[in-house]
Amino acid sequence: MNVGDKIPEILGIDQDGREIKASDFRGRKIVLYSYPKANTSGCTAEACSLQAHKEELAAAGYEIIGVSKDKQALQKKFAETKGLQFPLIADTETTLLQELGCWGEKVTCGRKTIGILRTTYLVNEEGIIEKIFTPKEIKTKIHAEQILDYIHQ
Repeated sequence: MNVGDKIPEILGIDQDGREIKASDFRGRKIVLYSYPKANTSGCTAEACSLQAHKEELAAAGYEIIGVSKDKQALQKKFAETKGLQFPLIADTETTLLQELGCWGEKVTCGRKTIGILRTTYLVNEEGIIEKIFTPKEIKTKIHAEQILDYIHQ
């Protein structure tokens, strides 16, 4: 997907078994981010950065939604152990990840693989993508600050 595109209506099932829809967030903005694997160092740093700045993001009108290929049980454990208070979509079939365009070829440790490309989409109140942070731009430990800097510029 690109800036100006509308995100899919059905986003998926979160760690608590709830179906998450874009329309659930109408009138609010969304930080929709994809991450490769729960409980890994980079993904934990990114999630914790977002959680630590959740109130600042909310003050700017944003809700946070994470998505990875992890199963619901792992997403739930990740949320519980890290104190994450936002939906984590378990996209085990990669449906949403493929629709968003953050599933594809990547190079990890010099090896080409197919997987999740760490990406963040800032979505407006109507479900339209306004900004995309690409894998090369995202710094996991300070990602929330990157988003807030962009929002407040």
